[in-house]
Amino acid sequence: MSHILIVDDEVSIQRSLEAVLQDEGYQVTMASNAEDALEELSKFRPDIIMLDIWMPGHDGIWALEEILKRFPNMIIVMMSGHGTIETAVKATKLGAFDFIEKPLSIEKVLVSIQNGLRFSSLKKQNTALKRQVRKTVPLIGKAPIIENIREKITRVAPTTGSVLITGENGTGKELVAQQIHAHSSRANTAFIEVNCAAIPEELIESELFGYEKGAFTGALHQKRGRFDLANGGTLFLDEIGDMSLKTQAKILRILQEQTFERVGGTQTIRVDVRIIAATNKDLKSEIAKGNFREDLFYRLNVVPFWIPPLRDRNSDLPLLVQYFMDLMSDTHQKPKRSLSKEALSVLMAYSWPGNVRELKNLIERLLILTPSERENCEVQAAEILDFMQEEVNTHSPSLPTYSIETLEVGSLKEARNQFERDYISKALQSTHGNISKAADCLGIERTHLHRKIKALGIEWTDDSIE
Repeated sequence: MSHILIVDDEVSIQRSLEAVLQDEGYQVTMASNAEDALEELSKFRPDIIMLDIWMPGHDGIWALEEILKRFPNMIIVMMSGHGTIETAVKATKLGAFDFIEKPLSIEKVLVSIQNGLRFSSLKKQNTALKRQVRKTVPLIGKAPIIENIREKITRVAPTTGSVLITGENGTGKELVAQQIHAHSSRANTAFIEVNCAAIPEELIESELFGYEKGAFTGALHQKRGRFDLANGGTLFLDEIGDMSLKTQAKILRILQEQTFERVGGTQTIRVDVRIIAATNKDLKSEIAKGNFREDLFYRLNVVPFWIPPLRDRNSDLPLLVQYFMDLMSDTHQKPKRSLSKEALSVLMAYSWPGNVRELKNLIERLLILTPSERENCEVQAAEILDFMQEEVNTHSPSLPTYSIETLEVGSLKEARNQFERDYISKALQSTHGNISKAADCLGIERTHLHRKIKALGIEWTDDSIE
């Protein structure tokens, strides 16, 4: 039901409009002057405002400017019994949607309201579509686990159930959240993101719930929070494992009741928001440590998604590489390039502790810093090794050094095996044969490393104490 705010000092106008609009199925709220209108706007957000120009105190033109300053997308229809062409033009230039002369024609009022609602709906859809085109990218990959995630998204998206997405940093948790929203009935509404780890603890509540004017020093006007902005749409709470217990309690209440109060306010605001949360932490371990509420975990974990690390879907790496190569060449207006077999072999042998984000960054850096004047010029293994050496220095032992001139051309499988053999041997040397430490350096499970050592025939001696 659309909600209309009527701002007029004439009681007879208020009553006649209220009766007609309620008969048409609209919800109606009254205000007698500009100050009362602003007070009502602190409590709820109407779909359309019918605003009289001549009122005691601040007039309608002042109110129009003040409302649009705070709520730029508000649909406002001006009304006046003393209107002139100059007044109508001024109101339109300031942002009024329409101008109706008094005495009011009910037919004109209804047409104006219908047009305003239609315009507002189209504007919201356009904004949502632009956001979708700008931010939503395809879920690249053909590995069975990625196909399963795609299938799960199509089943889950049309529902309203809360979703909890887990996985290592850089695996694409935000992308999955965007895909769920894009395939839902809320696709044409807002998708609002909050990085809970990036917002200071003292600001997280005001960011999520908004605040009232005067709530604290510097609160010069009311501010809508992320829950308010996401009303009717989806709110993505990234890194929710870093949220304080106090804020977790408020999130739990919203999930249960779909209501909240702004900081410094007493007005209860009702919203319809779907929550998608994500974390790279083991929330069950955080619950055991007392860092995360168990009741909130079960509220969020209605539909769980686990996003695998890149090393667990290595077969998708060629597709991801080509996708990022094409994307970055378009973004930076560079000639399109491809990878040689040897260069791809080097990438396939790496464990990618930073996952897809690390791969994307490497490809972007490669295209920006490696000169190429022609299309489809192949990136060679030597170029990849130069750039990967910088990447690996931060968390892994040095890559074995190869010269492209000395590489023997043979099967791609054997080249990869040789690279892995040398790389793992280097990791074992740097950790004095300690399997656990070497596995941490390589970003793989201890049992996985044991299998690799056996399969590649690597000889090693444990000189350390586990």
